[in-house]
Formats: sequence, structure tokens, C-alpha cells
Amino acid sequence: MIVGTAGHIDHGKTSLVKRLTGRDTDRLPEEIQRGISIELGYAYVPLADGQVIGFVDVPGHEKFVHTMVAGATGIDFALLVVAADDGVMPQTIEHLQILLVLAVADGAIVLNKIDRVDAARRMAVRAQIAACVHGTPAAAWPLFELSAATGAGVDALWSHLVARAQAATARACAGHFRLAVDRVFTLTGAGTVVTGTVHAGLVRVGDEVAIAPAGLRARVRSLHAQDRPAMEGRAGQRCALALVGVEKNEVERGQWVQGSALQNVSERFDATVALSPLESRGLSNWATVHLHHGTADVMARIGVLDAEQIAPGEARLATISTDRPLALCRGDRFVLRDAQARRTLGGGVVLDIAPPRRGKRRPERLQVLAALRDATPQEALATWLQSEALSLARIAHGWNLTDGDLQAMLNSLHARVAAGTAFAASYWAQLRMRLLQALATAHEREPEMPGVEQNRLRRMVAPSLTAEAFSELVEELLAEARLVRRSAFLALPEHRAELGKNERILWERIKPLLMEKPFQPPRVRDIARERNLPENEVRALLKRVARVGEVTLVAHDHFFLTDAVRALADIAAELSATRGAARAAEFRDRIGTGRKLAIQILEFFDRVGYTRRVRDDHLLRRPNPWREGAPGP
Repeated sequence: MIVGTAGHIDHGKTSLVKRLTGRDTDRLPEEIQRGISIELGYAYVPLADGQVIGFVDVPGHEKFVHTMVAGATGIDFALLVVAADDGVMPQTIEHLQILLVLAVADGAIVLNKIDRVDAARRMAVRAQIAACVHGTPAAAWPLFELSAATGAGVDALWSHLVARAQAATARACAGHFRLAVDRVFTLTGAGTVVTGTVHAGLVRVGDEVAIAPAGLRARVRSLHAQDRPAMEGRAGQRCALALVGVEKNEVERGQWVQGSALQNVSERFDATVALSPLESRGLSNWATVHLHHGTADVMARIGVLDAEQIAPGEARLATISTDRPLALCRGDRFVLRDAQARRTLGGGVVLDIAPPRRGKRRPERLQVLAALRDATPQEALATWLQSEALSLARIAHGWNLTDGDLQAMLNSLHARVAAGTAFAASYWAQLRMRLLQALATAHEREPEMPGVEQNRLRRMVAPSLTAEAFSELVEELLAEARLVRRSAFLALPEHRAELGKNERILWERIKPLLMEKPFQPPRVRDIARERNLPENEVRALLKRVARVGEVTLVAHDHFFLTDAVRALADIAAELSATRGAARAAEFRDRIGTGRKLAIQILEFFDRVGYTRRVRDDHLLRRPNPWREGAPGP
């Protein structure tokens, strides 16, 4: 169990920890000289059953609230210390606010320095404390009257702490390892050492870890868990990791040491934000604040999504932009203080670390955020998948899920997975219908076209969907004969693109010229001259014929019969199979044309994605798309 102190300056937090542990947590010369805590202090007490109670002592001065937040992050149990002579003071109230924002539900209230006051004063301060904690979870915390200076009453508090530690259950080690760094130093023989509280997962000696958001990599040489040498550290423990591969000046408080597979760095996230009822006015839209996350302190702007502002005592959905990246996961808590860092405004919980840039206030989006806020993970994911497809990476990294945990959740929802993207079964069916409807509309609008190119169709139906996932959707409909592929186009089976009667008559006059030399057909100007037709009329006709699919535009004003293009593609494939690649000289010799035209044809194949050029080589990328059943270019 990790115990954190809280309370106003000079109320005896450090002396209480010393009385409980025998260790003075003030270690800096300035702290000793001035008699106040400036930095976080740490102490540990082993119990008879092998457990260890760890203490994090925080400074109480108003100038060091940011340090207090860093120390309170990840604690299990709070000791809210109030001096009997001073009573409830500003940082008593502010520290309690921070504990509540961080969801520290278990704790005790300590009325310290009772040796300095009489019974009447003690009763008066108890009344102040009762008023301070009224309506909060802290109202149920036991209160201990004691004197850290004399030791009176300390045994009762210690017995309570031991009982709470023995009754506590270990935190689940789900997800990838995450440790919020609160101290960095070098140690002879160990190198760079980072300390902090483990928020998730576990780490073992020899593991590779990432330093986020810096993007560095390191290896765990050795570690201490709860101040003892260990081979592994886990969620709920304070750990010190000796790291190989990073220098002390490359790591700082505010960063995270985490599993190397986790990619959760973001400067924008959506969250639920609650404003303290103690505030006198609301938080305006796009207000600038200090945001404390883990042990980091950054400037941020709060955009309210479901209202014009956040009223005192109210919780709202918001989108947050920070001035530098943070390593975030859904469920992380954060504290908000005003832009001048003079008071705590409230706090919130991270919901989505990769929110959309557009449509942030759409009803569907707000419904998803409400589910992420209120529902279980399975229920929230089910709601989300009803409205959009989600990449597996976005879910796994944003929610800190291992591959096994993610797959189990998707299985429980009977979700469809295609090309690394998850779909609700109903949403997949909806996409199928939208695709078919989009094609029907396109056929009605452009009856002369043989269909719609696949990438254009994706932009019409689901522009945010990856090309790979959309391909799986298309292939499923092709396999069911709900779609047909005609060269580079997709169409409904019943659709037939046809030329008008006059266009067909004119095409029959022109077509023989393209058939004479199929690998070297005449250009538009040559056809116009040969048939004594206006050049613009020939060009317009051939474009319409291309839409029907009988010719293909290979180069500027140079149309080939599609049958000829199919044969040329076969030749390129044959050269790739026998020579490793299609090259201009060999291709020219095979088709019997000039070098310039051969190069234009190969460049066309590169352009439509049939081949890929690497210096002078044109490498085959896929089967001949002009063959029946092959994917279009």
C-alpha cells in the first residue's frame, strides 16, 4: 500500500511520517535549513507478513501544489493532516480537492499537534474539518487525534494503517507497464535511475521500455519495488528502475516509463471535465489552464463540447489541447488549475486520446463520449463501433490493452475485424448497403460510365476507412455477386454502360484504325485527319468509349483498345517473370514499337499501380487488372 500525505504547510506531515517510519523525508539542505518540505519525500516500513507500506510525503506550501499533485498520483491511501492550533487552512481544502479529483477514495484524517491546544479548541477544529469534508467521500474517513511531536495517539493510527494494508487487494496488472516518473538520479554502478508509482502492468529485469513522450528506448538493468531489490515491479508499487540506454539529462519528472509496444502520445484528447463547486464562476469555452497529468504539468486549452461553458459543480464533455505531448490512456485522471497556478479548478478523466478534428460536437460523437464516460469498457466499445469503424491500434493504445485482452473484448461483442479494423456487425452491414446505394446513384447519374473506381467509391462511402479494410468489404460483395469488376471499375451486375446510337455508328468508323496496329494506335489528331472529323469530336467520343471500357487512355490523346492493354500487361508480366522486371528496351522489342511509346506504356502501368518503377526497372505489383476477376488498377 502507498500512503500519501496532504495538508497545509507546517501542519506536521513530515514529522508524522518520521514518527511512523523513523525516517526524515526532508533530504535537501534547503529543506533542512528552512524547516519546510520543498520536494517529495519517501519512506518505507516492512510489515510482519512481508508487505511494505510506502509513504509519499508532499510539500504543503501553496507554491508547491504542482509537486503535491505529482506525489499524490497513484497513491492508495491519503493522510489529510490538520494542525489543531491552525485548523482548516487554504491548502487543507485544496489538497482535499486534488485527492478527490484523483479518486483517492480511502484515507484518514489526522488532527495533529493536540498537545498545543485544549479540548475546546480540538472540538472546534473537528467541526471545521466536518464542514470541510461534508458531502465528499472523505466524510467517511476516520479521524485520529494525535501529536507527532510526543507520539500520543500515533499507535492507533499505525494500527489502522496496518489493518488497511492487510485488507487491501493487489491491483490488477492488466495492460502494458506504465510508471509515472517523479525522480531521476544517477547511482554508481547502476547508472540512470528513475523512480515513480506503477499505474499499470508489470516490468521485469531485462525488459525493453520506452520513455514517453520523448520516444527514447532503454533496458531495465535492475529494479527495486517498495524499496526492496526485486526481479519485477507491478501496478500499485513504487519502483526504482536502473535503466541502460538513456542518460540522466534525457529523462525528467513528468515523463512515463512504459512498455515499448505502447504508442499513446497525444497533444489532443477528449475527456470529461468537472469544475469545483467552490469556484465563483464558470469555466469559459477554450479557457487556458494548467493541466496536471501523472507527474507532468502542462498548459492546456479546454473546449467544451456539450455546453457553452462549465458551471461550478458541473461536469461536461470537453476536448483538450496541450502545449506539449503527453503519454495518455483512457481512464487517466488529471487536475486543472488556473492559468496563473494559484488555485485548483477541478479535474477530469481521459476518454479518447485520438479524437476527430471535425464533427466533435455531432450527436453521434457526444453519444460515444457519454458511453466512454458512463459505461463499462465492453458497453462503451459496443456503442462506439455502432457509429464508426475503429483501428485495432487506436483501441489497444488508447485503452492500454494487450493483444489478448483486445481480442477477448472484440470476441465478446461479436465484432467483425477486417485489415486491422474493428466493425460492429450492424455497422459492417450498413457500409455494405451504403456502398451498393452509392453505386446505384452513380449509375443513375452517369449511365455512360462502366462503374466507379474503387478509391473514388471509398471516398463516397467511407472516406475515413483504410483502403485495405474497404477492399475486404468490396471483395465480400464481389464473392456474393452483389458487385462486378470491369477493368478499373466496380459496378452493380445489372448495370451496362452503352454508347448512344449515333456514338456507336461513329465509333464503328474509328475502331478499325485502332485495330490495325493495336500496340501502336494512331493519336486523336491522326484519327481526325484520317476520317476527316473535327479533332474535338474524336477526343470527346473516345473519352465516352473509355467510360464504356472498350478503350483506355494510356498517354495524352493516345487511346488503346482495352484488349490491347490487356495483352501489353501480359507481356510486362512475362518479362517480370523471366527477367525480374520489365525494362523499356526489352519491352519495346517485344511489342515492336519505338522506345518513346514503350516508355509511355510502362509509365502508364506505373501510374495505375500495376507496376512500380525502381530506377530503370518496372516491377510487377499485382495480377493483370484487365483480366476478369482481377482487382482493378
